[in-house]
Amino acid sequence: MMEWRDQALVLAARPYGETSAILTVFARMHGRVSGFVRGGASRRIAAHLQPGNELDVSWRARLEDQPGSFRIEPLRSRAALFADRLALEGMSAVTALLQLCLPERQPHAALWQETQDLLDQMMRTGPSNAGWPAHYLLWELRLLAEIGYGLDLSTCAVTGAGAGLAYVSPKTGRAVSVQGAGAWADRLLPLPASLAAGGMPVDADLVPGLRLTGHFLAREMLQAERPPGEGEAQARPGLPAARERLIALLARRDAATEGLAPPD
Repeated sequence: MMEWRDQALVLAARPYGETSAILTVFARMHGRVSGFVRGGASRRIAAHLQPGNELDVSWRARLEDQPGSFRIEPLRSRAALFADRLALEGMSAVTALLQLCLPERQPHAALWQETQDLLDQMMRTGPSNAGWPAHYLLWELRLLAEIGYGLDLSTCAVTGAGAGLAYVSPKTGRAVSVQGAGAWADRLLPLPASLAAGGMPVDADLVPGLRLTGHFLAREMLQAERPPGEGEAQARPGLPAARERLIALLARRDAATEGLAPPD
């Protein structure tokens, strides 16, 4: 009998039969794991299985490679995010990307903690003070690095210089300077200035930055062929819809059409 206990972030849950549910979590020391929850379809338990919530989970299976089953205890609810559309789309994008991109049952403890910190930042902000999107962009860069597709934005891939970086190679993910790009500039992806500087992304760079990370997420993960985990569909049509809605909201905020105050 295989068994372990861990802290976990709910990524998704769906009904199974009349009374149970299939739960997918991102566990601190065990990575992305799915399992059955008896009684998970009940109103009392289903409320704890909402994406973004934190649980204490006990997982048990006869063999390690079997789906197994969960016993859960609620630790923290993030239902308050449903009152803030921007934060809701951000949280939904986070949980959907983790479900799509993380390999099954491989620990990513540092990413788990950074994800918790990001969601906590979303909880502390509201519609009039949405200062977390810059951290979300940095989180996507960390996600790419964690799954083996990190971008190298430190020096030019052509000249080796650390100054004048303005582009990213769509094939290698390495930065390219204006001088190094030459006649190939129109074939490269734009690199937002604040990302090139290695600092906190500024408001104007959020949407371009997310378009940049989205290119590599789509190319390296969502179009890659890998077997689905328990309860996952074989088809992987594209980036999560919540992520696209988040980008649209940020773009409208930048255009001052949403009436949201700028972040701190």
